[in-house]
Amino acid sequence: MHRHYGIFISQASSYRIKDNVMAELSISQNKKMVPKVDLTAMVDLAFLLITFFMLTTSLSKPVAMDIAKPDIDPNDYQEPWPASRTLTLLLGADNKIAWYMGETEFAKPQLATYQQIRQIILNHKQTVGKANNGHPRRTLNLIVKPLSGSNYKNFVDIMDEINLSNLKSAPAIDDEHITFAERSFFKL
Repeated sequence: MHRHYGIFISQASSYRIKDNVMAELSISQNKKMVPKVDLTAMVDLAFLLITFFMLTTSLSKPVAMDIAKPDIDPNDYQEPWPASRTLTLLLGADNKIAWYMGETEFAKPQLATYQQIRQIILNHKQTVGKANNGHPRRTLNLIVKPLSGSNYKNFVDIMDEINLSNLKSAPAIDDEHITFAERSFFKL
């Protein structure tokens, strides 16, 4: 057996590790050198790293957002919201979103992108707050109306934007009381 730079070279029949050597070269019958590597330390290190990262990472907890869906009333009576404090968001097909402030009959919906909608909500929140002298119960009311062409991703995106705008009241989700004017706006 010969020792070269901390690596043992031995005959194939005499495989053994001396002096905690982690690699050994053995010569097979056709005189090729075949490396033999002890991976015990590598496996130990892998398990230590896995254990370390499992113990130090924190799992994110799901956070639910409150939404208010109108109750189904046999008389179909809706409690009116003050038009001066109500912002309505219309979710349409092809990732389109429109918004208007006030009553449906007198409103002129405007198109916006999902990047712009948070600033629109914040601006109206501030305007309503100033108009009502910061009264805690007279804040911006938000109605989200997903139309038939909208998809789940649009709804999740708009709920994220609403959550980031820190509204005091939960948004109302109304997919049953969509007027003809709201439906026809996206058909232009």
